Amino acid sequence: MAKRNWKTMDGNEAVAHVAYAFSEMATIYPITPSSPMPEHIDEWAAHGRKNIFGHTVKITEMQSEAGAAGACHGALSAGALASTYTASQGLLLMIPNMYKIAGELLPGVFHVSARALATHALSIFGDHSDVMSCRMVGFTMIAGGSVQEAHDMAAVAHLTAIETSVPVLNFFDGFRTSHEIQKIDTFDYDDLAKIVDYDAIAEFRDRSMRPEKPYTKGTAQNPDIFFQATEALQPFIDRVPDTVASYMEEIKKICGREYHPFNYYGDPEADRIIVAMGSVCQAVEETVDYLNARGEKTGVIEVHLYRPFSPKYFFRALPATVKAISVLDRVKEVGALGGPLYEDICSLFAGNANAPKIVGGRYGLGSKDTTPSDIKAIFDNLKLFEPRNNFTVGIIDDVNYSSLNVTEHINAAAESTICCKFDHRRSYRYVRSGIF
Repeated sequence: MAKRNWKTMDGNEAVAHVAYAFSEMATIYPITPSSPMPEHIDEWAAHGRKNIFGHTVKITEMQSEAGAAGACHGALSAGALASTYTASQGLLLMIPNMYKIAGELLPGVFHVSARALATHALSIFGDHSDVMSCRMVGFTMIAGGSVQEAHDMAAVAHLTAIETSVPVLNFFDGFRTSHEIQKIDTFDYDDLAKIVDYDAIAEFRDRSMRPEKPYTKGTAQNPDIFFQATEALQPFIDRVPDTVASYMEEIKKICGREYHPFNYYGDPEADRIIVAMGSVCQAVEETVDYLNARGEKTGVIEVHLYRPFSPKYFFRALPATVKAISVLDRVKEVGALGGPLYEDICSLFAGNANAPKIVGGRYGLGSKDTTPSDIKAIFDNLKLFEPRNNFTVGIIDDVNYSSLNVTEHINAAAESTICCKFDHRRSYRYVRSGIF
């Protein structure tokens, strides 16, 4: 195991630290809450910091996120390992180029601090409506739930993109993770350099656009060939889950932290579990500890590899004893029967007569708080003979009446944890765990 490099930083800096290591070019345009990532990379490049290849990253700031994605596409086409950074509407402007980058098997990495999309109103805060708009573009999608995880998943993202030639969207929650300051164990660039697939980089460069080796690119295809060419990409996609899992093993050798495409936390014989991704998983873990300490059997599956969705690795994580599953989505897909993650989980069990009960719900839109009390209500819902489906937590829905009732307010923080509670008479007051 490598020497520990403890540093205090927020999620944006943690991801930028890794992205700089693997990037030869970064194409940037600022948007909240992702702006600190390119700011850090720009500053480090200005001071001559070297990446794992011994070079300073070339920075190009464009006039919009669409331009940043286009420049990233061009850099990748020319054989440079490139990355970009964005969120929300900025990510939507990148979608046309993302389809091209994926279709051309270019190993770019887009780092996204996930943020709500403007609909009836603007929200600069976090949910998954932006990244869920990219499910079809053909990118691998990897999620981290904490500052440390965002840092570690960034390395998995770049390594996987290089080896598979499938571009990666690495995302983590805006503000809740992007701006949370934690003391984390950062990777040394020398350790990362040892696990890069240099043969894959050489193959990538060999098929880059250059006068010495011309080839046809950007064609228009008629029905006689387009469908077949689309399906021809599938073998590259099929390699992704095993590649992600193998690099998670390499990460474990470096730092000792254990990751899988789906991580399970909780009672090994749980009868009720939650499936979720992002920062809510930390709150779910605390609630699982609280409930299991009181005799219940609960757990959580934390999704790290969202696309391509791997049944093999999901069922490896799922306890055989599970009778009921609640799937949490941080997005409202208007008109759908359920959230995107919920529908994926339902598809896994389609046709299985012994499938557990599966319900889905929404939380945290626009960074609405989701507390351990809300999570307990979700586990309590799973106890019912017919658990409520398509529910919400964290709000009082007095229009559609979709909210789960919170019957018990709990504090799941570890004993002696210093907590902050707002008191209108004395501003903020600090109290020990168990008081509120």
